[in-house]
Amino acid sequence: MAKRSAPEVNAGSMADIAFLLLIFFLVTTTIETDSGINRKLPPMEEQEEDIIIKQKNIFTVVVNKNNQLLVEEELTDISDLRSLAVEFLDNGGGTGEEACDYCQGARDSKSSDNPDKAIVSLKNDRETSYKVYIAVQNELVAAYNDLRDREFTRLFPNESMSFVEANKKYSDPRTSPDEKSRLKPKLGEIKLMYPQKLSEAEPSKTN
Repeated sequence: MAKRSAPEVNAGSMADIAFLLLIFFLVTTTIETDSGINRKLPPMEEQEEDIIIKQKNIFTVVVNKNNQLLVEEELTDISDLRSLAVEFLDNGGGTGEEACDYCQGARDSKSSDNPDKAIVSLKNDRETSYKVYIAVQNELVAAYNDLRDREFTRLFPNESMSFVEANKKYSDPRTSPDEKSRLKPKLGEIKLMYPQKLSEAEPSKTN
């Protein structure tokens, strides 16, 4: 009896099906990404001599392992952090060469001399939750942005936008080179008025 030949399977469309499935999964799959903080570190500069920083020009912020916030060694709610930072940065307590003619603060001689001298020092515990750490960072950066927004609006009212909006526009790759060239000196002037001096100490481990 003659052997019956096995029917052939048409596999010509299998490659097309696999390709379509691949495209489907690439389009529909979502990839989880961790949130982070965008920081551009300043270039290393050689210091010929040690710089002496007055204690009154340092605004200390500490987050302990219990996620409690201590500002200038006093227990503080995070909702008050931004206003306290603004008060410190905008104090303008200096005199003579260290005077600040655009500061609108209390000009307390026991607080910061001017925004260029003012440093925000942040230290957290290794057991501090990431969520609290990010929230504290956001409030401190927001304090700088609030002051920069105020001065940008005051000096350049015709722009009809804040410093944050102008900076976002400048960083947008879709913005024309001419527009970037126009915004750059204005943004630079505001950054010099309120330079962001946010210092982070190495996280510590408390018992």
